[in-house]
Amino acid sequence: MIFLLLLLLGLVAGMLAGLFGIGGGILFTPILFLIFNDAGVGNPVVLTIGSSLFCTFIASFGSSVRQYRQQNFFWVEGLKIGILGAVGVTLGKQVITSSYYSQTEFVLLFSLLLLYVSYMFYRRGSSAGTPAASDELLGWRHAGITGGAGGFIAALAGIGGGGVMVPIMNLYYKQPFQKAVSVSSLAIVFISLSGWLQLAFTRTADAAYTAYYIGYVDFGAALPLALGGLAGGFIGAWITLKIERRYLQYGFALLAIAMAVRLLTEVF
Repeated sequence: MIFLLLLLLGLVAGMLAGLFGIGGGILFTPILFLIFNDAGVGNPVVLTIGSSLFCTFIASFGSSVRQYRQQNFFWVEGLKIGILGAVGVTLGKQVITSSYYSQTEFVLLFSLLLLYVSYMFYRRGSSAGTPAASDELLGWRHAGITGGAGGFIAALAGIGGGGVMVPIMNLYYKQPFQKAVSVSSLAIVFISLSGWLQLAFTRTADAAYTAYYIGYVDFGAALPLALGGLAGGFIGAWITLKIERRYLQYGFALLAIAMAVRLLTEVF
């Protein structure tokens, strides 16, 4: 029953992710946190982050495969950002496993992140044009700033970091939007892999939501959610071709605000 419920939630999350063209972590994290917190598991914040990063790893791998098949793939830049993003994850892990990072800090950070994403989608839906693009390759300095910021946020919030990396590459480094999305997807494979592996091999005496967990990664909850997300992503990507993009962006802006409010009511 739990497996089917998580599979269904993952399917819905994946459809929304494919529909709005976003990474699954921004949806996997609040779903997992609400489930873990309501179940009363010990340390739901770190367990949520580790499990969500595992879901994000599977989702980003599938996204990168699709980008490769569409011949929109950038090995060198994605690898650079992914490697340096893993450093950001390591720094973020020190924060979330400390005694200073509680449920309140996590919910406030993630709610602010959701509001930021909501603003970006509203702005993108209202924009009449696109910024000028550059053909310049991203160097190590660009990769360090982009990956470091994305990896650090990934560890703090349990997401891939694409919501930070894509705007940096697109708005500040003038990379074409489609390229920024592709580079970010590949980088997230390495960032999320580093994140969930580090948290899986962090010792914990707390029980998880299911019996199938290692460290702070609950595979029993994360795997069906991720598999549903993969399937839903293909459905959402197909539906998005039939709906005007501007309305989708406005729709997700409202959804992000609703999720932020729901998370805040969980702790306040």
